[in-house]
Amino acid sequence: MLSSTRNGSMAEAESLGFQDMGLDPRLLQAVADLGWSRPTLIQEKAIPLALEGKDLLARARTGSGKTAAYAIPMLQLLLHRKAVSRGREAGPAIEQAVRGLVLVPTKELARQAQSMIQQLAAYCARDIRVANVSAAEDLASQRAVLMEKPDVVVGTPSRILNHLQQDSLKLRDSLELLVVDEADLLFSFGFEEELKSLLCHLPRIYQAFLMSATFNEDVQALKELVLHNPVTLKLQESQLPGSDQLQQFQVVCETEEDKFLLLYALLKLSLVRGKSLLFVNTLERSYRLRLFLEQFSIPTCVLNGELPLRSRCHIISQFNQGFYDCVIATDAEVLVSTVKGKQRGRGSKGDKASDPEAGVARGIDFHHVSAVLNFDLPPTPEAYIHRAGRTARANNPGTVLTFVLPTEQSHLGKIEHLLSGENGSPVLLPYQFRMEEIEGFRYRCRDAMRSVTKQAIREARLKEIKEELLHSEKLKTYFEDNPRDLQLLRHDLPLHPAVVKPHLGHVPDYLVPPTLRGLVQPHKKRKKLPSSQKGRRMKTQNPLRSFKHRREKTRPSAKPS
Repeated sequence: MLSSTRNGSMAEAESLGFQDMGLDPRLLQAVADLGWSRPTLIQEKAIPLALEGKDLLARARTGSGKTAAYAIPMLQLLLHRKAVSRGREAGPAIEQAVRGLVLVPTKELARQAQSMIQQLAAYCARDIRVANVSAAEDLASQRAVLMEKPDVVVGTPSRILNHLQQDSLKLRDSLELLVVDEADLLFSFGFEEELKSLLCHLPRIYQAFLMSATFNEDVQALKELVLHNPVTLKLQESQLPGSDQLQQFQVVCETEEDKFLLLYALLKLSLVRGKSLLFVNTLERSYRLRLFLEQFSIPTCVLNGELPLRSRCHIISQFNQGFYDCVIATDAEVLVSTVKGKQRGRGSKGDKASDPEAGVARGIDFHHVSAVLNFDLPPTPEAYIHRAGRTARANNPGTVLTFVLPTEQSHLGKIEHLLSGENGSPVLLPYQFRMEEIEGFRYRCRDAMRSVTKQAIREARLKEIKEELLHSEKLKTYFEDNPRDLQLLRHDLPLHPAVVKPHLGHVPDYLVPPTLRGLVQPHKKRKKLPSSQKGRRMKTQNPLRSFKHRREKTRPSAKPS
């Protein structure tokens, strides 16, 4: 196949605005409502080419606006087709059918893509309908949605293939646009066989977009399968924001205990301000870290692929709204690194998420993340890029801090080599922190680490899954009728399978390093949910202590008449 390549750094005349792209006024109004004054680099280059009918292979860094780069031309082409059909004086009107298909690797990304497309179609909702078939509902309920023939269908390859095989979704005679989002993840998630089977159900001619953060062998294989004579956009921008927006640090910890000690000091002394994401490499490590922090009254949530989709999305939603300051997660690359080309969902017991379509590091839109803490070193340089891409989004500042053991220095060098590029200047600066100043906390750290046993971790995972299943399924109808109660549902409540020592939650002033006294806030309390029910507090006082004797007034006896 032939392939033409365009370099995004070349000055092609002058930069285009949304107004210059010939978009439908309804789309322009939706873009204005979203507060987008100018297109991002990927949007500026990709949208005009897509509107010309070209196939696209586009690489742009995480958080650069790739979703809108394919959603806007998709909606424009669908609206134009319907407008032309209505304008015909003779001939049959266009038949309602599924003309756009968006494939994503995870359920969370499917929900996010659907939300973005619906926001852009806010002023043409009567003309454009979008359906997400990757949600937790069974195939039967989704079949009813597909019978109405939505214009755009979003889903994971496995769920789309199921509907195609059951004839509840037919694309051979109607599909015009195919989008593969986060293309570099699809094969690593084990979707290779499903994707090849799915392509047999598509027409021979259609326009296709492949959107990816990296170009690897999997993307090249997908390009051969899906694209026809594509234009390749390799935007000459760094894979992460510059140092003026994103600060990246590394800190060498001599032992595993030092990692836990440093994290405790950073969080308990509020040296990390704002919302933060903690990345580890396995689910077992996620719960070990959560139970460790729980010993010190530091509330956190774990984004666990074993939890129901409704719970995971609710955690992300509340984190974005500011209910939680800290979320612990594993990245998608780790979840699927051992199942490439094999059946999904099989891995070492206790370490992999049971939902193969659940991933956190890639593409999920966390809002206003101040810091990403790589508690475990990312397994690959690409995984580092996608973790770091969760912060410093949309011109907001951010910080990445990576914990490194001496035995991991060589692997860290590979990451630095990828980040430094051609100039070779170091990107990961040393984090200046004197460990001797927090030696007074070491005995507390050891106490907490001893309390978090393997048995406690197993009990915590089981307890949380049971509770989340109850909230997600049995109370589903209740929460639909009482949405305010769903807002009050928290995911960072203590699990307490380990022995908790209350004194560890308090930091005596004499333990705070002299250089930090007056700057830190060691007694920070759990954030309260914004609710108007403070006045309706239930009486929980001990009646034996709060009882007050009131002498009864003697009634005047009635005089006999």
